[in-house]
Amino acid sequence: MKYAAGKISDSVVVFNGDVLTQIDLAAVIALHRARKARATIVLTPVENPTAYGLVETDPDGNVQQFVEKPDVDHITTNHINAGIYVLEPDTFDRMPHGEPCSIERSYFPSLVERRETFVAYVNDSYWIDIGTREKYIEVHRDIMDGRYATAPFLNLPAPRVSVAPDAIVEDGATLEGPCFIDQGAVVKSGARIGPYSVIGRQAHVEGNASIEGSILWPYCRVNSEASIRDAILGRHCHIGQGAAVGGGAVLGDRTTLTDYTRA
Repeated sequence: MKYAAGKISDSVVVFNGDVLTQIDLAAVIALHRARKARATIVLTPVENPTAYGLVETDPDGNVQQFVEKPDVDHITTNHINAGIYVLEPDTFDRMPHGEPCSIERSYFPSLVERRETFVAYVNDSYWIDIGTREKYIEVHRDIMDGRYATAPFLNLPAPRVSVAPDAIVEDGATLEGPCFIDQGAVVKSGARIGPYSVIGRQAHVEGNASIEGSILWPYCRVNSEASIRDAILGRHCHIGQGAAVGGGAVLGDRTTLTDYTRA
């Protein structure tokens, strides 16, 4: 797991690198300071608690224990670790230097065992872990549908088609919203960009190509009559004429599919 950290006064704020959220971070920090906590963890409710490790708290919001993926008969809460923390640096001495350490399995349990002030902030705003292909696609759809409110789809009216000012969409090309065409992209006449598609920066889609429900990272090139459906393409991918990329495909950077390939 990758983390991003920032310092607020003497406290350290940590985010898991694969989390997208609209949490009120100022409110989390305020709780941490009001409780004079050694650590504060953000929790979020989920519909299916059996798929996650759960975090149990007492009525005052103090963290009691971590429960690994319980079966249905042993569910006591639907709150999971949201991957956002406020920590006090003088607790870091319990993390071994120069060797791997799990913050969830080592550091947090030590706070509970020592009965230190370890509090939970329950976040009911948008939150998603985008660490899987399915969730990565889901978050793009949430942005386009307005469930995660952000530019360029914020307040964009139907059909919610966003085209960068310097992108080139030729007459005769079809754009079906919601979709996004990034800076410098080219969509040639006869091409079809279907719903929930993202055409990355400087990508090039030739005539009679069809893109639907797919995410193309920057500098991809899709040649004429190619078809891409429900797929993710990394940077600099090259899709040959008449090639077809099917649902569930994830192509790494600089992948090349020759003409009429099926993937």
